[in-house]
Amino acid sequence: MDNFLLPKVSSVLNRDVKQFGKKFMFDGDEETCWNSDQGSPQWILVEFTEEVCPEEIQLQFQGGFVGKDCWLEGSSGDGDLTRFMDFYPEDVNSVQRFTVKEAPSVKRLRIVFPTSTDFFGRVTVYKLDIIGTSI
Repeated sequence: MDNFLLPKVSSVLNRDVKQFGKKFMFDGDEETCWNSDQGSPQWILVEFTEEVCPEEIQLQFQGGFVGKDCWLEGSSGDGDLTRFMDFYPEDVNSVQRFTVKEAPSVKRLRIVFPTSTDFFGRVTVYKLDIIGTSI
């Protein structure tokens, strides 16, 4: 989906946004990525320009820096985010697809990585795609 504002993230490794910033999840370059700093939880918050119904989340992590026991939260406006789906990525480098079942319509969507396969809690994402329909 292209109808979102540049997302917010929990942190950037060493605050080095020029090398590890959030924009790199969406640039289509296999060499660039968002890399969080250490600590848990980490998250990505996407705000859409209109309400959407997410159908699939596609994530490509760097193996060894993968979010574990993750979940999605959403809200239809500026209110509190509500958890509505859990998902469990594998510790691999390939693109992983997660079908969103019975998703609410949302204007804001947060992907939460409460823990990581990395001892220090870092998460590295090379690609994030959100597939869905506008409401």
